[in-house]
Amino acid sequence: MYACPAKHDEAKLITAPKPPESIEKCLAAPGLLAGVVVGKFGDHLPGYRMEDILSRGGVNLNRSTLYDWMSAVADVARPLYELMKSLVLQSKIIQTDDTSVKLIDATAEGGSRPARFWAYLGDSDHPFEVYDFTVSRERKGPQEFLREYSGYLQADAYGGYDGIYLDSGGTIIEVACWAHCRRYWHKAREEDPQRAHHVLAVITKLYKVESDTRELSAAARLAARREVARPLLDDLKKWLDAEVFLPKSLSGKAARYTLNQWTALNRYLEDGDLSIDNNASERAMRPVAIGRKNWLFVGSKPAGQRAAILMSLIATCKANLVEPWAWLKDVLTQLPRGASLESLLPHTWLLSHPQHPATPLDHRRATPAGTRAVLRRLACC
Repeated sequence: MYACPAKHDEAKLITAPKPPESIEKCLAAPGLLAGVVVGKFGDHLPGYRMEDILSRGGVNLNRSTLYDWMSAVADVARPLYELMKSLVLQSKIIQTDDTSVKLIDATAEGGSRPARFWAYLGDSDHPFEVYDFTVSRERKGPQEFLREYSGYLQADAYGGYDGIYLDSGGTIIEVACWAHCRRYWHKAREEDPQRAHHVLAVITKLYKVESDTRELSAAARLAARREVARPLLDDLKKWLDAEVFLPKSLSGKAARYTLNQWTALNRYLEDGDLSIDNNASERAMRPVAIGRKNWLFVGSKPAGQRAAILMSLIATCKANLVEPWAWLKDVLTQLPRGASLESLLPHTWLLSHPQHPATPLDHRRATPAGTRAVLRRLACC
């Protein structure tokens, strides 16, 4: 603050402009805000545990304050989330899965009802893991999210997707999952071990092709699939058509699932970039599954939507081997200063902040495919 000393009667106070704040009128600095978000959605800590941790360090905060901060961070980061969502929808391939979570609802019996978190994973050119929250498992949830999408959609056999494929007029192409199919036959061993083991042996050979071609280009992988996997699948189809299964038996259910999904199960033979299964999107459900054992429920629909935003930020960081606290701290610092959203995307941000990769433990936990994709991007730049 300054004033002119010569003319006190005409002095005008001049103050320096207020520096941009991560959250307006919030006392918490970006580092603390980032720590709270990573604690909840990266380390799966409920509010009362974070209360205890901060208290041991001499910081006494009510969990309601922590939740208010998380809500504010989600609102600030929403434009970044929307950008990530739009980029995922530009992918050639999207993998998706969903899982349930308890939603507090005073009008429901027992005071709660099931809601859903959905994960949508972009392809290697759009390396984002985006979550969505819906209050039910109705088709309109994924249908709204995928409204502007065209390309391959790899998912489980949830019936709601059938309408999406049909309504798209062929612009969204169904890709099924051999891991889901395998589970049916694995269970069928209890009643029909001989035939179940026959199918399981074929599936093992299909996965062997994937293992042997993991380091190859998409074109070379596709050629190997067509040379080795396609004859195996043709023989399996002839065998399934010739066999007779009791409709209600475990092997009958496995055979019906396999035949009903046959075209979609063979879809991965069309493009070397397609995966034989959607295990990656199933792994994206793990943070929700672990989290709900700790924080138990979602308090409201807006809270679920904000949780989806924050989970998307942290999960995308981990998928791109970016240290989430350092990234989010910088995002909350740079966003109020007008930084471009594109420069703050985790995989882009890491190129200009190579000192903040994920921890060695995160590297060990990352899937080999994910690690290779990240290393290829870093090498190219």
